[in-house]
Amino acid sequence: MRIDIWSDVVCPWCYIGKRRLEQALTESGDQAEIVWHSFQLDPSSTNDDPRPLDVRLGEKYGRGPEWGKQANAHVTTTAAELGLEFHLEDAKSANTVDAHRLLHLALELAKAGDVPADTQSRLKERFLKAYFTDGLPVGDHPTLTKLAVEVGLPEDQVADVLASTAYADDVAADQAQALAYGANGVPFFVIDQKYGVSGAQPVEVFQEAIRRANAERQPVTLISTPGTTDDAACGPDGCAI
Repeated sequence: MRIDIWSDVVCPWCYIGKRRLEQALTESGDQAEIVWHSFQLDPSSTNDDPRPLDVRLGEKYGRGPEWGKQANAHVTTTAAELGLEFHLEDAKSANTVDAHRLLHLALELAKAGDVPADTQSRLKERFLKAYFTDGLPVGDHPTLTKLAVEVGLPEDQVADVLASTAYADDVAADQAQALAYGANGVPFFVIDQKYGVSGAQPVEVFQEAIRRANAERQPVTLISTPGTTDDAACGPDGCAI
């Protein structure tokens, strides 16, 4: 099974949705190839905005900082139910394009066999934890380098990517693909290129999508009358008499 996921590394519901999907896979016993795709919630974000997250949210949506605090409290409580520890009071403003470019590097290296197959997923997890739990600036090049090397990416290749515009077109293509699917927000999950799940849905929704995908891939079960043989059939060489 392959699951493609569009998300951002500063999106709280993306982290929550990731955990809910993982729980659904664990409970079903299914194995899945996870591929992470880029989606920037706010490409205009900067790495040097000094305002706290609640203030930034309140102003962005025209609701004020108190609304921002309530929104942060709600996702923090929801995350805690899944074992995630959010410290949104420490969250740093970040433009996430460089984090996404490194995730594309991780995917390419994994496909080439230069790093373990799960490296992209481990890097995604590390970026999410860095932002939501550790209060690290995930738009900062030294921070991104440290985190990427921590999960096994070669430091020289990380440096080359960050010093260039490598994978920028891939980031843009991912965003365009999400919009083509009709996803105006994230997280957005596509299971076996057939079933789409929009948002951090309950575990049961993921389980149902996984069940349907599995059902479509199951081999046909042959049923025959006791005592009969396969002779009563026609094949490429003709029909048995």
